[in-house]
Amino acid sequence: MALGKQAKTLTKAQVESVTSFLLTRRHGLRDQTVFLLSVRAGLRAKEIANLKWAMVLGADGEVGDSIHLTDEASKGRSGRIVPLNKQLRGNLVQMLAVARQDRYFGPETAYVVTTERSGHTSAQAVVNMFKRWYGDLGLLGCSSHSGRRTFITNAAKKISTVGGSLRDVQMLAGHSSLAVTQRYIEGDSEARRKVVELG
Repeated sequence: MALGKQAKTLTKAQVESVTSFLLTRRHGLRDQTVFLLSVRAGLRAKEIANLKWAMVLGADGEVGDSIHLTDEASKGRSGRIVPLNKQLRGNLVQMLAVARQDRYFGPETAYVVTTERSGHTSAQAVVNMFKRWYGDLGLLGCSSHSGRRTFITNAAKKISTVGGSLRDVQMLAGHSSLAVTQRYIEGDSEARRKVVELG
């Protein structure tokens, strides 16, 4: 992805605005969860489409504290474990309760994101969802990758405050190299100005 073509990152206010807006829609809980999987877990459109309940549930059959994304659900060998954000986990708990009402529900085969017509959606359908939502809200330059870039940028800014490094961000993103992760991170001119004064 060329630097000039990268999807825009979202501000905290924009994330809150999209989160609230999606709950007003007909499939509000599902749509909001799709958005949170992007912005709070950094999942790609393909990973959101391929996420199965087995990757989210713990040994007790309830929503666990992390997503165990398999390589087959991801891109190449970028399967990984992503800790669940509290808000996203709450949404998944609600979605699981709804999913279990289907008597054919089986966590090994059932997908988290479904549509009225199908028990499995495609990466392209997820891309189209984001395009429609951002278009409705007038967020120009945003795409299905915006949430992922926002997640990676925010993680990079905060990881040192919890004793981590960019290597941890790379692992959360499922990137094969640190160089790829660094291309995702939005720079901050104000931070650059402040850091040169620290010396």
